[in-house]
Amino acid sequence: MSDDEESLFVDEMSDVVPLKREERVRVSSTQLARDSSLAVRRKAAVVDSRHDGNVLTEEGLAIKPLDSWYVLDFKRPGVQNGVFRKLKQGRYEAEARIDLHRMTAKIARRELYDFIQECVRLGIRSAMVIHGKGESKAERDRSSILKGCTDHWLRELHMVQAFHSAQPRHGGTGAVYVLLRKSEEKKRENREVFMKGRVPYEPNGS
Repeated sequence: MSDDEESLFVDEMSDVVPLKREERVRVSSTQLARDSSLAVRRKAAVVDSRHDGNVLTEEGLAIKPLDSWYVLDFKRPGVQNGVFRKLKQGRYEAEARIDLHRMTAKIARRELYDFIQECVRLGIRSAMVIHGKGESKAERDRSSILKGCTDHWLRELHMVQAFHSAQPRHGGTGAVYVLLRKSEEKKRENREVFMKGRVPYEPNGS
């Protein structure tokens, strides 16, 4: 580069300000491992929530607590009034039951979902969910949350046809009777049993 070219270059670059270099922070191997572990746990939590199949509203989404004496009452269209009346009166024996009243809402959500799924798999039609009423103030506060969650969650499960707070002899408003839809497998079994006793129809009478 000639002297003239060098002088011209210096003049052209005279107002250019050098870029500031970002200050480097030394990261320890312990911190890297902790951050990596946290990222893995967060990713796993997202994957689990997407693929565990649990459709119930998650904890923290403002499910309304319900008073311990509030009566739960729900029936889907198509459920016969006589069937619902028998359910309310506790005339269907509970073939399975689950007690939620000492659980957190987060644990209760998972346990209730798994319980209902298992009942359907086993062909159980009538079940009971105990959410509690609470004797102390702390227990009442937790029970009111679990009761509100139970009322909300059971409505979200299409296999639940109806539910109603229990009779006093079965726990009163601290428990709820649940009527479940018959599983497709159970329907098929019933059809097979029914058809075994049928005589094939002969249109010509032969």
